[in-house]
Amino acid sequence: MSQPLTAAERLSIARHPQRPNIEDYIAALFPHFFPQRGDRCYGEDEAILGGVALFHGRPVTVIGTRKGKTLEENLRCNFGMPSPEGYRKALRLMKQAEKFSRPVITLIDTSGAYPGKGAEERGQGEAIARSLFEMSRLTVPVLAVITGEGNSGGALALAVADRVLMLENAVYAILSPEGFASILWKDPSRRDEACEVMKLTAPDLKELGVIDEIIPEPAGGAHLAPEILFREVDRALSAQLAQLERLKGSALTAARYQKFRRMGAAAPKEEA
Repeated sequence: MSQPLTAAERLSIARHPQRPNIEDYIAALFPHFFPQRGDRCYGEDEAILGGVALFHGRPVTVIGTRKGKTLEENLRCNFGMPSPEGYRKALRLMKQAEKFSRPVITLIDTSGAYPGKGAEERGQGEAIARSLFEMSRLTVPVLAVITGEGNSGGALALAVADRVLMLENAVYAILSPEGFASILWKDPSRRDEACEVMKLTAPDLKELGVIDEIIPEPAGGAHLAPEILFREVDRALSAQLAQLERLKGSALTAARYQKFRRMGAAAPKEEA
């Protein structure tokens, strides 16, 4: 039996340049996808892709961060780091989905929101905070899938969901391990050590109750047999969506609220 992968090894797989991206998932799982662009007020952000699609004949709204597989594609998508315009586009699509009673499915693979001066001037923090606030109140089912890296508020802005699913070799954390090591130890080269301390792997987060389901990957990573992975993602989304569609409106919102309130709660003290 092979040894379990370390957190650092999972991080390397999560960052593999040929790992399936959102366009691959859409092509495999969501036929008749109709992408929507940014609007005249906020402009376009290629790091966020979203639109209306069909999932087993059911209309859904699909939104996610977009990375490329070549340098040219990554430059166009800002290496998957959204700007405020992207989060505002995503929020507009979510509110549209709520209006027309469509479930929302988000696909997340980002090292974080873009931290540049221009993004901050245009309200990056406000855009992320608004997304967190509005997602918590949506009255339609929300499913989030961490497909690669899910770092910082840039990932969480699309992950306030009824069910958070995570690929077996994906990572999900408050910031990158390099950033963590730089802040805590003033040494980014201690990345591998940070990976272990941060508890950023799918098994760790499932045990902590941060995510709801781990989606298995082919041996060696999703990029080696994507067609197998797509079948697993399809199965997981179908099962979770079937459960969520039994709840309606305010019941969904209330359950989502309680889900996040339970995270990190201390156990009650026993009476002496």
